Amino acid sequence: MKATSKYLVIVILALAAGLASGYFLFSGGESAPSGDQAGTPGPAAAAEVWTCSMHPQIRQNEPGLCPICEMDLIPLSQNTSSDPLVLEMTTEAVKLAQVQTTVIGKQSTTSEIRLTGKIQEDERRVASQAAHIPGRIEQLLVTFTGEQVRKGQQLATVYSPDLITAQRELLEALSFQDVNPGIAEAARKKLRYWKISDEAIKDIEASGEVRETFGIYADAAGFVTKRMIAVGDYVRQGQVIFEIVDYNRLWVLFDAYEEDLARIRVGSRVRFTTPALPDQTFETRITFIDPAIHPQTRVAAVRAEVDNRAGLLKPEMFVRGTISSRAGSDARLTVPKSAVLWTGKRSVVYVKLPDTQIPSFQYREVDLGEASAGGYVVLGGLEAGEEVVTYGNFAIDAAAQLNNQQSMMNKLVNIKGAESGPPDYSESAPEAFKDQLEEVVISYLALKDAFVATDAQAAGSAAEGLLEALDKVDMNLLQGDAHAFWMRRAEGLSAHTEAIKTAEDVELQRRQFGFLSSALIETMQSFGTAGDTYYVQYCPMAFDNEGADWISHEEQIRNPYFGDQMLKCGKVTDTLRLHAGASPAGSRSLQHH
Repeated sequence: MKATSKYLVIVILALAAGLASGYFLFSGGESAPSGDQAGTPGPAAAAEVWTCSMHPQIRQNEPGLCPICEMDLIPLSQNTSSDPLVLEMTTEAVKLAQVQTTVIGKQSTTSEIRLTGKIQEDERRVASQAAHIPGRIEQLLVTFTGEQVRKGQQLATVYSPDLITAQRELLEALSFQDVNPGIAEAARKKLRYWKISDEAIKDIEASGEVRETFGIYADAAGFVTKRMIAVGDYVRQGQVIFEIVDYNRLWVLFDAYEEDLARIRVGSRVRFTTPALPDQTFETRITFIDPAIHPQTRVAAVRAEVDNRAGLLKPEMFVRGTISSRAGSDARLTVPKSAVLWTGKRSVVYVKLPDTQIPSFQYREVDLGEASAGGYVVLGGLEAGEEVVTYGNFAIDAAAQLNNQQSMMNKLVNIKGAESGPPDYSESAPEAFKDQLEEVVISYLALKDAFVATDAQAAGSAAEGLLEALDKVDMNLLQGDAHAFWMRRAEGLSAHTEAIKTAEDVELQRRQFGFLSSALIETMQSFGTAGDTYYVQYCPMAFDNEGADWISHEEQIRNPYFGDQMLKCGKVTDTLRLHAGASPAGSRSLQHH
């Protein structure tokens, strides 16, 4: 009875506690504490949006876990940067994305070109074995292709009526040798004309007998690749009966694309392998570069020679080659290949910003040069000592895209307070700097005219003038961000101009001119010039329909990418009226529609 009463008391107390909890949770009475009194979210805090640092598309009105990665949600304000180029991530998000970074610096770069090709016989070691004696083939001592022969080895036996007659003439002339020795010598010369040896002639004279058959002997050593006769065939004097190739030295023929030819020289060292000998690497040097491009494949043949006395290599073997050469004697700034994201003509990296409380990564478009063993040569957009993302950059880019920030696939962003296009330093840039920039533009126009004329030599000379104009620009006239921006652009402008100067092929020069034009257009938009109106013009068919811009001082189209072939191909896409820093509305967009 006491146990039953005690149990009832416990049940009643539990019900009472439940009713009290329900009252406080669901009643709208005045006894519920306010947000300010109890420290719980008030009306303003209740409107706060929570998101995931790795998945910005997640939006909730209260904290919790991300339904995708189960990370703790954070207030949206903590994941939003006022700079559209900078993405802020929590430490947990960085760990989840496995972000890895590398501090870049200058180093001696090695240019590496990968080629494919095949082994072929050396054309200079191909010999046609002819029959020096007319007659009928009585016996073949070399009967199949692929058989190896030595120089001087007998290849066949020939029955020759002409030789029988000539021997009889010699024996008859010997009987008159005392009276007229010239007749005997003439008979000997006739036999030598058929390449009958002096020893054989002496034997005929000594024996006094006519030989019915004579041998044909190999003029060169090698392997028989073709047999054109059979036993019983009649052959003419000079008729080719065998083709013999010496495989002790072979050619290695590589296919080199147009863009690689500028970095290949006669004498360049090349290493190659073949699937038939996967554990061996062969090394030789380039001995010949084909002066013509194949019209269908758009490649040029690059030839090397290799010693093959060991007989390891055989004609028609497939090979893969690598040419490595120093890109320059001076150390150059390089960025690892894994750090670069490619999208069309743009190359993008993410730079980790230093001295930030929250891990922050800045979107950065960079100008890249040739590839090397350690990465890409940086022409502009990065500086030594900066920390770039080498792993996890795709995750960062995806987060930036979902957060409506500038990314690889989201070039133009629409964020309140953010301005698209290059930065505007036209108000702060002094007139002296704009005058110097004007001289750069004038030198650029001379370069553009050289490409309109499709004159590679004139383009090289104009590039020298442009380099001189760039050297005269006083960077000390600029301060702060404007100074840093010019330093990045000046490095790229100089690098592309130097590439135009050193290249000999006009199409390679034009490719660099396209990069140069894009960089100069952005520079003019940022700083302005003290000169007249310039026009930004666009050719949609340049570089296999990639499209390219250029700057002109006249509205009429004169295409520098095709010259006379398509002189009027293009359109005006922008007007740069940048007088003393004036930047009219609408003149800063370079979007082509």
